[in-house]
Amino acid sequence: MTAAGGPERAGLSIGAVLSRLRPDFPDMTISKIRFLEAEGLVSPDRTPSGYRRFTEADVARLRFVLAAQRDHYLPLKVIKEQLDRAGGPPPEAFDRPTRGLAAVPTPARAEPVPARMPRADLLARAGADADLLADLEQYGLVRAEADGWFDADAFGVVKTAAALSEYGIEPRHLRAFLAAADREVGLVEQVVAPMYRQRDPAARARADELARELSGLTVTLHSLLVNVGLRRVTGK
Repeated sequence: MTAAGGPERAGLSIGAVLSRLRPDFPDMTISKIRFLEAEGLVSPDRTPSGYRRFTEADVARLRFVLAAQRDHYLPLKVIKEQLDRAGGPPPEAFDRPTRGLAAVPTPARAEPVPARMPRADLLARAGADADLLADLEQYGLVRAEADGWFDADAFGVVKTAAALSEYGIEPRHLRAFLAAADREVGLVEQVVAPMYRQRDPAARARADELARELSGLTVTLHSLLVNVGLRRVTGK
């Protein structure tokens, strides 16, 4: 009940939504949900008291967005355009987004990205050539493991760099992103490093959660600052 005696709107709280998503997306945080809301990927109702209230459709939409990022490394702008164009993800596509939401003809689940893969597989999956990968390695944006294989994060970097290269943005231009990321990691490390040095397992668990929260906040801030800068460029 509200202070005025009226009922609050029914729906799921942001904490309840987090509990629904965490089993499939362990790195999900409340900050990430707020970030996706700020980016227009989901629009929960608000109670008279100002609390968010999510519907089952909101949860499904968030699940689709997270799977699209995780399994296909699609930019949020592309995901939002697809969802808006389709009026929302079809129910059978919640766990297997593609680049064309209207073209999801079968119930087969999208092939997941392996945790590790050899160089040839990485290039084939990312749609990149060997020269691009060599340049990314040269500039420190991608690093093979000791056995020469690459992890899923490396795959994401290569796939994104391949997409950027289509616009004339080369690996040498991406060094600024690496430098900015290193500075952000340094800030997070200052906060969580003392907690990781404790022997208490609970303290380390809190450090893991705090690191995820801070990561989400830095992503949000970075995105907002880029949007502000782009408004100066576009005049909008």
